Amino acid sequence: MSGLGLEEGDKKMKVEATVSIALLVLCSVSVFRFGFSFGAADSSSGSGSLTVQSTIDWWPMFQHDLSHTGFSSSIAPNTNHTVWTSRPGGSFDWSSAAVVDGAVYIGDNDGWVYNLNSTTGAVVWKSLITGIVESSPAVAEGVVYVGSLSSRLFALNASTGEQIWNYTTGDNVHPSPAVAYGKVYVGSWDSRVYALNASTGEQVWNYTTGSIVLSSPAVVDGAVFIGSGDRNVYALNASTGERLWNYTTGDPVYSSPSVVDGRVYVGSLDGKAYALNATDGQLMWSQEIGPVGLSSPAFSEGTVYIGSNDHKVYALNASTGTPIWNYTTGNDVSSAPAVAGGMVFVGSYDYNVYGLNASTGVRMWSYETGDGVSSSPVVVNGTVFIGSEDGSFYAFGPEPVIPEFPSFLILPLFMLATLATVVVWKRKRFNFS
Repeated sequence: MSGLGLEEGDKKMKVEATVSIALLVLCSVSVFRFGFSFGAADSSSGSGSLTVQSTIDWWPMFQHDLSHTGFSSSIAPNTNHTVWTSRPGGSFDWSSAAVVDGAVYIGDNDGWVYNLNSTTGAVVWKSLITGIVESSPAVAEGVVYVGSLSSRLFALNASTGEQIWNYTTGDNVHPSPAVAYGKVYVGSWDSRVYALNASTGEQVWNYTTGSIVLSSPAVVDGAVFIGSGDRNVYALNASTGERLWNYTTGDPVYSSPSVVDGRVYVGSLDGKAYALNATDGQLMWSQEIGPVGLSSPAFSEGTVYIGSNDHKVYALNASTGTPIWNYTTGNDVSSAPAVAGGMVFVGSYDYNVYGLNASTGVRMWSYETGDGVSSSPVVVNGTVFIGSEDGSFYAFGPEPVIPEFPSFLILPLFMLATLATVVVWKRKRFNFS
């Protein structure tokens, strides 16, 4: 063999050897990194890694559902990893998101209602409805219902943001609407509770309380449950508006009731949380927790969670009212807690969003925004969505992970690399022995 041939052969064998070594390294790394497992990827609910849920539990209204449980079956992030932030316009004061079919609907204090992409935070559409939006949108049958401080309730096309109808009350509509039985139920600062036809916006009935209504209605078993600044909690017939009962607390009830298992849970500015019989309004228990402003209770697995103006978040036994734990933030808690994945999420006027262990109250994580957080968190498909008065809307979720190497390729690649190495070794031995 000529010198040139030897040189070319040597180069060729070096390339083959390099490829073989690379394949061996790749397979070794794969073996040690992923193992020889041929099973499915881990699908546990641990939220430090991405998990795909077969069924998404959407959050279509304030506090998730008509009972206002504030509970989602979603997994939840156990770190404050920020998936995205969006600054579409004004600040987010009180208004909380509704998340349906991959769309995040939220209102700001500049009078805009937004549809944000839940994956990226990009604005899909925005609709100017006039008046500060402190109401949280409710989404039903392709329509977004939301109130504003222009005294009106609006119905918008969920796909386009186009206005379908609006209804004018006697004063600001701060409360969040609830949609049931073909009607939209909402309170107003004019002291009234309204039931409107969901399709046309025509009034079906209204009920006059003794003061402004900041509370948002829960609708359960044919009854509308709502608080008023006249210190009362009301139960109204959902069809007629007739008063079924009322219970008088010591101060205004701006908190929104949660109705679960025949009980109405609500807070009052008199410093107590209450449990009332949903049928007749009789007191089941009351518990001193500090004055409750606009924070509303969440319910999960026999525990009631609620914030207070004494800067604390409380967990109470739903049967007895006995305190289980409390966690102290740095300022008033007007945000309503959300419960998912064994955690409680809530905002505070100390600028922070908190993730607490639902059983113990231990802080798992917090995230400092640029201003107070009066908006309430929403948990959907492993992501926590919440706005801040700093003008940013945040999505917290699992940190990205390296995709798992396809395990079925590990063994064939290892065998291929071994075979290539043997061939190179034999050729080298034959040519240079």
